[in-house]
Amino acid sequence: MEREQRRPGSNRRPFRRDDFDNPNIQKIISEVEQKLRDAIQPEVLKGLNSFERKLIHRHFDRNQSFKTRTYREGEEFILCIYPVGNLERFAREKAQHSLDTGEEVDLPPMGSFERYVVHNALKDMAGIETSSHGEGEQRHIQIVSKRFGRGLKKIVKKIKLF
Repeated sequence: MEREQRRPGSNRRPFRRDDFDNPNIQKIISEVEQKLRDAIQPEVLKGLNSFERKLIHRHFDRNQSFKTRTYREGEEFILCIYPVGNLERFAREKAQHSLDTGEEVDLPPMGSFERYVVHNALKDMAGIETSSHGEGEQRHIQIVSKRFGRGLKKIVKKIKLF
């Protein structure tokens, strides 16, 4: 009889390939993938036990288009699955629109991790500047195209110094 390899001091068994064949886990994963196919908002899963959360984490963390985060709400743990690939694509489209038209573009309200993803995706895009505005649930990102390589506010500040 072969024993399973365990980490020293761990009383948990390692994941096995057949754990992912659990019909309940497969159903949850397929439903979440369907919902996130074109979404930019995260999918929130509540009521999962720690084993189910870990399996779902492991499945989605293998794909770079998704990021998972676990948050605690009282005694309950909540699993959020973020479609970062869709969010980055959406942000780049809006940034290109801002570059093309010269208009400021306000994105919908987002959580802190989503805003981080957008800021990070657009930080190296030439001619674009992002900033967060608003408070609490209404906090959102504003995308501004920079003309002449500097923001208008910086130019005005320099002129006022002289």
